[in-house]
Amino acid sequence: MDDKPFRPNVTGTQAPYDSPSYRSTGLRHPTQPLAPLPHTITETTGPRFSQSRFPATIDISVVGGRAAVGERIIVEGRVLDEDGRPVPHTMIELWQANAAGRYAHPSDRHDAPLDGNFRGTGRAFTDADGKYRFVTIKPGAYPWGNHFNAWRPNHIHYSLFGPGFATRLITQMYFPGDPLLPLDPIFNCVPDAGARERLIGVFDIGIAKPDWALGYRFDIVLRGRGATPVQAADEHGEH
Repeated sequence: MDDKPFRPNVTGTQAPYDSPSYRSTGLRHPTQPLAPLPHTITETTGPRFSQSRFPATIDISVVGGRAAVGERIIVEGRVLDEDGRPVPHTMIELWQANAAGRYAHPSDRHDAPLDGNFRGTGRAFTDADGKYRFVTIKPGAYPWGNHFNAWRPNHIHYSLFGPGFATRLITQMYFPGDPLLPLDPIFNCVPDAGARERLIGVFDIGIAKPDWALGYRFDIVLRGRGATPVQAADEHGEH
């Protein structure tokens, strides 16, 4: 263990709690000073997230041997700390809309077809080098009620679990060249343009599998100057 100091995130690289263009933040952002709560051993040491208790589901593009509709993709990346060191054995869960832009969730009333062959959720663990991998379907855009004619860009939700419940982080991966990104209030909640770019996966032909799937790389930096922007755990009013 080295003694390098902890480096906080740079101002502007994380979304503020209250972002007027993202309307639901006005209903849930704190309006009073935060009250620190001391953590007990429950919050700091448990539960232990292991594959023996939380089985991995890496390929969510197929159910019962039947492939989902849409463009199959592979997403790979690493989870790193501010010094570029890997964060091993981290549980990552993801969820997303299907190729038509609909979630397999009762609250999603979007007039788009469901796909019984698409799982919509997955789980993976980083290896000793901090690497993870998912096989999925490129998600579709969908309408949401934030403002007139509002559409969410294609995106995948990520949830990363540390050693306890109090160390969960949530972010989203977007896709390069999406014309909806400049219009999306959630993406643009992050003031710093460079930090927003870190939310966009990078197309990587080296990850692609010939005749089968294209590939994207999405690395996640947990803190420091190059930290990936994260969101409050209850931001999912838009699914």
